Amino acid sequence: MPSRIYHISVDAADPAALGRFWAAALDYRVLIEDEDETVVGADPDTYPGLCFLAVPEEKAGKNRLHIDLVPDDRDAEVARLIALGAQRVDVGQGPDATWVVLADPEGNEFCVLRPKKSLTD
Repeated sequence: MPSRIYHISVDAADPAALGRFWAAALDYRVLIEDEDETVVGADPDTYPGLCFLAVPEEKAGKNRLHIDLVPDDRDAEVARLIALGAQRVDVGQGPDATWVVLADPEGNEFCVLRPKKSLTD
């Protein structure tokens, strides 16, 4: 049997605060929260979760891996995420992009896509 994704792990200066941002962004629950690690997920039995781990160094440079979100209404979702603490960022996407690039409160870039019907849409 092939492997499944269990967690996507993210280094964080403040794992609890960043975990709470992503829990609110994704309508997930905070499942574990302490000073070194915060885990969020839909519920304790649904993979994958997001695991935020305390590290001493700050983020440096553009992410090599990022999350793409697909809402029903891209513009409304961008406004909601900004209200939660995200910021718009320019990574060279250009004016014709069908996605919006945001950064979470610790500067990790992620994209909010136009509505999609499948992984190949």
